[in-house]
Amino acid sequence: MSRDDEIVQLLTDLRDGQREALTRQREQLELARVEAERMRRIADESVALQRSAIDRAKHVGRIVLPLIILLIALVVWLIVKYRIL
Repeated sequence: MSRDDEIVQLLTDLRDGQREALTRQREQLELARVEAERMRRIADESVALQRSAIDRAKHVGRIVLPLIILLIALVVWLIVKYRIL
């Protein structure tokens, strides 16, 4: 019966090893889910920041572009008035 006891012990060890492996797999899966959720939140925040930056750039463009056109017009007016060129 010593041989039978060895087989039973080996099977028990295999079962325990598989249970431990499954436990570790569950832990890793949970870690992966948490990390995926964190990455999703970071990506959402990044997209929101990019949209905010684009909106600010559009707003600045609405102010700066007419100002640049006005300054160019003033330079052209000065050139024409004083016939610098």
